[in-house]
Amino acid sequence: MQNNKHYLSALSTLVSVFFFWGFIAASNSVFIPFCKTYFSLDQFQSQLIDFSFYGAYYFGALILFIYSSRKKKDLINMWGYKYSIIYGLILSAIGAKMMMFAVNGEPTKNSFSLILLALFVVGLGFSIQQTAANPFVINLGNIKKGSHRLNLAGGINSFGTVIGPIILGLLLFNPIDDKNLYSLYKIVGLLFLFAASLFILSKKLPNKKSNIIFRTAPKAINFLIIITTLLTICFYLIFNEYKGLNQDEKLSLKSEKIILYLTILSFLIISVGLIIVNKLSSKNSNGWGAMKYPQLLLGMFAIFIYVGVEVTIGSNLGELLTSNVLNLGILKDSDVTPYISMYWGGLMIGRWTGSIAVFSTTKKIKKWLYILVPYIAFGIILYINSLSGFKINSLIPFIICVTIQIVAFFQAKEDPQKTLKIFGVLGVLCMLIGLISSGKIALFALLSGGLCCSIMWPCIFSLSIQGLGKYTSQGSSFLIMMILGGAIIPPIQGKLADIIGIQNSYIITVFCFIYLTFFSVKVKKIFK
Repeated sequence: MQNNKHYLSALSTLVSVFFFWGFIAASNSVFIPFCKTYFSLDQFQSQLIDFSFYGAYYFGALILFIYSSRKKKDLINMWGYKYSIIYGLILSAIGAKMMMFAVNGEPTKNSFSLILLALFVVGLGFSIQQTAANPFVINLGNIKKGSHRLNLAGGINSFGTVIGPIILGLLLFNPIDDKNLYSLYKIVGLLFLFAASLFILSKKLPNKKSNIIFRTAPKAINFLIIITTLLTICFYLIFNEYKGLNQDEKLSLKSEKIILYLTILSFLIISVGLIIVNKLSSKNSNGWGAMKYPQLLLGMFAIFIYVGVEVTIGSNLGELLTSNVLNLGILKDSDVTPYISMYWGGLMIGRWTGSIAVFSTTKKIKKWLYILVPYIAFGIILYINSLSGFKINSLIPFIICVTIQIVAFFQAKEDPQKTLKIFGVLGVLCMLIGLISSGKIALFALLSGGLCCSIMWPCIFSLSIQGLGKYTSQGSSFLIMMILGGAIIPPIQGKLADIIGIQNSYIITVFCFIYLTFFSVKVKKIFK
C-alpha cells in the first residue's frame, strides 16, 4: 500500500509538466490573432509564433542528439530523467522572463521578434522536458501499461490546452492590454520554477536512467545537418522578403508567391529527404542507426504531419472565425476563445477516453467508462467556459461530434493501427465538410479535428518504434524532432490563406489526414 502511494505521488508530480506543455501550446492559438492585430501582421507572420515554438523542439532534440553522438553518451541519461526535466523547466523559466521583457513596451516589429525569441527559449526547455518525461512516464511502473500512462499524461496535457486559451483570452481581450500579458508570463515563469523545486524536493520521484546503450548514427546526423541547413536557407529567404517593409505596407503578389513556394519547399525538404534516406538505408544500413527501419521513417513523417495538422487547425481558427467566411456573423478576437478552447478540448476528450485502459476494471465497467468519460470531459469544458463568462449555448450541439467519436472508439477496439486508420478517415471527412460547407456545420466539422487528433500521438509513436529493439531510444529521439511539423505546416497554411483565403487554406489539413490514414495501412503491411 505504501509503495502504491509513493508511485501515485511520483506519477502525479511527473505529469504536472504535461499540463504546462498543453497550457502554453494551446494559448498560442489565442496569442496568434492578438499579435496579428496588435503588431499589424499578415497571417503568415502571425504563424511564426508556432514556427518559433515548435521549431525549438526540433533544434533542442537535434542538439541533444549531436552532442550525445560526439560524446558517445546520452546526455539525458547522464543527467537522469528527473534532473533533465528540472534543467528544462529552468530554461523555460528563462524564456518566460524574456517574454516579460519583450511585451513590456510599445508594440514594434522588434518587440515581436523578441517575443519569437522568447517562445523559442521556452520551447527549447520543453524539448528537454519532453525527451526525458515520455520515457520517464513509461518506466515509472509496469512497462506493459506505459503507453496507457502516456495517455493519462496526455489527458493532463489536454486539460492545460482547455484552460490555456480561456485564461489568455480573458487577460488579453478584457480589455486588450499588454500589461496583462506581462503579468501572465511572470506567473508562468514562477510556476516553472515552482515545478522545478517540486522535482528537486520530491524524494518519492527517482532519478531514473535508461539502461539502453547509446547508439551512434553518423549518416543520420549528416542527413539532419543537411536538412537543417536547407531549412535555414529557405526561411532566411522568406524573412528577407519582409525586409524593409513598413508597418502598414503589404507584400506584393510576387513576394507572396515566393514565400508560399519557399514554405512548400521547406515541406518538401523533409518529405523528399526521408524518402531518400529510405532508399539509401535499404541498400546499406550501416551508419543510419534507427533510420534504417522503414516503419520509423514513415512514422517520423507521420509525427511531422500529425503535429502540423493538430497545430495548424487551432492556430488558424482565430482568422477563420473573425473573417466571417463561415457566415457566423462578425466575431471579434475575444469572441473566438470558447471555440479555440473547444477545439483543444476535443483532444482532452479523446485522451481522457484513451487513458481508461490504465485502470484495471471489468469489461462491463470499461464499456460504460468509454461512454461516460467523453461526455463528462465535454461537460467540464462547457463548465469552465461558463465560469469564464462565455456563452456556451452555441457549443452544446458539438455533443453530436463527441458521440461519433465514442462510436469510433468502440470500432477501434484499442488497436493502435485500427484506431489511427479510423480517426484518420474521420479527419479527412471532417476537413472536407469544413471546406465545402458553412455556418455551424463547417465550424463543428473543423473543431472535430481536435477529436480526430486526440488519440493519434500514442498510436503513431508505438507503431513507429515497434521492432526497433536496441534502437528504440534513438528512434524515439528522431520522432521528437519531427514535432518540427508544428513549425512548418502552420506557416504554409498561413501564407496559403493570404493568397486563396482562410477557409480554402484548410485544404492542407485534408492531405495531412490522408497521409496519416496511409501510414496506418502501410505500417500494417510492414509488420506482416
